[in-house]
Amino acid sequence: MALLILGIVLFLGIHLIRVVVPGLRASLIASLGEGGWKIAYSIASIVALIVLIYGFGRARDMTPIWSPPFWMSHITVLLMLFAMICLAASLLPAGHIATKTKHPMVLSVKIWALAHLLSNGDGAAILLFAAFLAWGVILRISLKRRERAGEISRRPFVSATYDLYAIILGVVAWGLIIWKLHAWIIGVSPLVM
Repeated sequence: MALLILGIVLFLGIHLIRVVVPGLRASLIASLGEGGWKIAYSIASIVALIVLIYGFGRARDMTPIWSPPFWMSHITVLLMLFAMICLAASLLPAGHIATKTKHPMVLSVKIWALAHLLSNGDGAAILLFAAFLAWGVILRISLKRRERAGEISRRPFVSATYDLYAIILGVVAWGLIIWKLHAWIIGVSPLVM
C-alpha cells in the first residue's frame, strides 16, 4: 500500500505543480529551458505512473471495505462512455462538447474516477480513484481561477463536426475497452459481475 500511496503522491503531485507551487514551474523552465522542462516533466510523469501502476497492482488483494451492488458495474460502464467522449473532445479542435464542458479532459478524469469508485470497494481502488477525483476537482477550481485572472482562456468553438468526431472516437475507444482492452491491461473485464 505504501508504494501505491507514493505513486499517487508523485504522479498527482507532478501534475499539480502549477497549482501548488506556481513559481517552481517557471523557475524550472528558466533554468532547464522549455524543451528541458518538457523532457524532465515527461520522464518524471512516466516514472511516477510506473510506480503508481506497480503499487496498485501490489495492493489490489486488499480486503474489501464495502461490496458494491452488482448493478453498479453497469453504471460504471455507462459513465465510462461519457468519459471517453469527453476525452476525445479534449484532443480535437473545439466543438460544442469541448466549449460547454470547458475542460473536457479534466471532466473525463473526474467521470472516470467517480465511475470506478462506484464499482470498486477495496481499499487500494478507493484510495486511487478518490485521489484522482480530488485531483480533478482541485485542478478544475484552479483552472477556473486562472481563467478569471486572465492567465488562460477557453478554446474557441471551431465546428460542431468535431462533436461528431468526438462521439465516434469516444464510442470506438469505449467499445474497445469494454471488449478487450480493460481485461488485457488491467486484468479484469468490466462486463464480469
